[in-house]
Amino acid sequence: MYKKILVPVASDHDPKTENAIAVARLLADEGEKITVLTVVESVPDFIVSHLPEGQMERNRRAIADGLAEDFAGADDINIAVITGHAGRSIVEYAEDQGIDCIVMNSHRPDLTDYFLGSTAARVVRHAQCSVHVLR
Repeated sequence: MYKKILVPVASDHDPKTENAIAVARLLADEGEKITVLTVVESVPDFIVSHLPEGQMERNRRAIADGLAEDFAGADDINIAVITGHAGRSIVEYAEDQGIDCIVMNSHRPDLTDYFLGSTAARVVRHAQCSVHVLR
């Protein structure tokens, strides 16, 4: 059904990730790969200047290694870790990579979501491709 599927996951490796992967596999054309994406939130430069040199890159590498370990042996999974604002970066990555479907989990909304909007809500509003949100 879809050739390029993106599954954004939180850096804490949400246990519901497996559900999103299972749905993505059902939606993917035979033989297609699924990209698992984690967005590391940007840290202001004035804070980065107080961190050890290369710390942000080490953090990204640790997250990528953790994802690779979680999906070891899954030949249909590609891993990507980028830095930015989660909602915006997911949409931009999808557009840049020609993604035709995003499958993502959503949490139960609370009061802050009505003022700020959740990542899933931002992706649904701005993505140029199909978005499947799982609860």
